[in-house]
Amino acid sequence: MPSTFNLRSLTAAALAALTLLLFASGAPVGDETAESLAGDTSGEEGELVEVVEEEPSDLKKLLQVTQRHKKEFEDEFQTDVIFLEHYKSASFPSRCPSSNFNKEACLQRLAQGLLTYTVLLKHVATELPNSSIVTAAKSFSGPIITMIKNKMKHSERVTPLTSSQEEQLLAGIKNPDSFQKKMMAHSILYHLHIFLVDANTSMKKMEKNRWRTAGAGLPSISPL
Repeated sequence: MPSTFNLRSLTAAALAALTLLLFASGAPVGDETAESLAGDTSGEEGELVEVVEEEPSDLKKLLQVTQRHKKEFEDEFQTDVIFLEHYKSASFPSRCPSSNFNKEACLQRLAQGLLTYTVLLKHVATELPNSSIVTAAKSFSGPIITMIKNKMKHSERVTPLTSSQEEQLLAGIKNPDSFQKKMMAHSILYHLHIFLVDANTSMKKMEKNRWRTAGAGLPSISPL
């Protein structure tokens, strides 16, 4: 049976590695491990430790705003928002595939897709000038694109649309009928929200894979 000395000889590095592995696997961390990480300076039992919640990312903030569109549309037109699928354009950006998932390709698709939506929002701003969703999308899109590019190995592959590309994109959704133009504007907001939901899901998937990779690289610790 290992002696008390052997138990105390466990290095801080090994203990930290064990804690990280437990976090990565979702297993609960024991009180002693948590105290060793935080540092027990009071010596008092039952002391409450304040947990500071992480501020929502710009992506999540924008998602909260675009989520309002469903109710706004259904209240105004008295029909399910799924009606806007009839106005889906081939120019709307594609989402990351669920199979054969590739992190770099997905990040590029997300960043490039948001750049495309910033152009499509020009149509929305014309048809729905009082939309708070457009204002929020314009405010958050830049920081979100920067965040995504910072995670890429080849961020230079993400390029803004040229003026001619923008004109071609907007011309592709142009319609002389006022009702059709308004429905296209709502369709852009509807599909932007779906795109952002997928982006958030994909980012979570990447983070989960990163923790798995980090956990796989940790040294194994034999039971004491």
